[in-house]
Amino acid sequence: MKILHLDVNHPLVIEQFAAQGFQNDEDYTSTKEEVENNIATYDGIIIRSRFTLDQKFLERATNLKFIGRLGAGLENIDTQFAKDRGIFLAAAPEGNRNAVGEHTLGMILSLFNKLNKADREVREGKWDREGNRGLELDGKTVGIIGYGNMGKAFAKKLRGFDVDVICYDIDGGVGDANARQVGIMEFKQRSQIVSLHVPQTQSTVNMVDADFLNGFKHPIWLFNTARGKCVVTEDLVAAMEEGKVLGAGLDVLEYEKKSFENMFDERQLPSAFNYLIQSENILLSPHVAGWTVESKIKLAQTVVDKILKRFC
Repeated sequence: MKILHLDVNHPLVIEQFAAQGFQNDEDYTSTKEEVENNIATYDGIIIRSRFTLDQKFLERATNLKFIGRLGAGLENIDTQFAKDRGIFLAAAPEGNRNAVGEHTLGMILSLFNKLNKADREVREGKWDREGNRGLELDGKTVGIIGYGNMGKAFAKKLRGFDVDVICYDIDGGVGDANARQVGIMEFKQRSQIVSLHVPQTQSTVNMVDADFLNGFKHPIWLFNTARGKCVVTEDLVAAMEEGKVLGAGLDVLEYEKKSFENMFDERQLPSAFNYLIQSENILLSPHVAGWTVESKIKLAQTVVDKILKRFC
């Protein structure tokens, strides 16, 4: 097996493939077009988010047997074309689900207790106790949209709180002891905190829009550690201005580039983003919910294990 590594990952990936006699070639700087010119010689690709492996690229990869992506999803790969070609796809949602669950919980507790605001004010010499009176998570209804690896990991983190956890998913029968599965009507009737844990698909892009946000009975807190394009930022801002959304924790933004490695494309920042960075009820992080020291190892090991199980 001859493998091309397109992103720098944990050393265990190359070490364990080498131990099986695989040839590991590393190319972290060539353009996509340059890689295309040489990709036909490779049996496998290991990638994170450097660029998109579209149909044109995969058509040139005539000997490709597998693609390993060290991340939760496969949205930067033309999965249908790859499957039609018989290419094995290995992602690793198991590898960073715990990190995502912890990050989501951390965002909720930080926003509810105004920790960022309080920290900034104390550093500036301001001692405002009443202005930093927080909220308690206990007694709230937490609604999880998407109850797969990430949603289940987040629900597990909530077991130590006196909260009612419900989930909504397009697949039936996914609820468990940590979250009761409900229909979308009950979900919108009862949820006070809404956390997104869905992949980026045609049905989830722009899913959280004005119609979605206007359908909730209670004002909600929104948390997105899934994909930025699932939320229409302008509609979120409008809902916050109208009091329908009380605050939001956003680890991902719709303005991210497809590679996830940089935030913006070349266009001017929209006014909706300016609202986000000025609001005290918005907490932002740079797509790092699943980005921990531990998850780097877990992601790498998960992908390696899946590929070696299939080809050794």
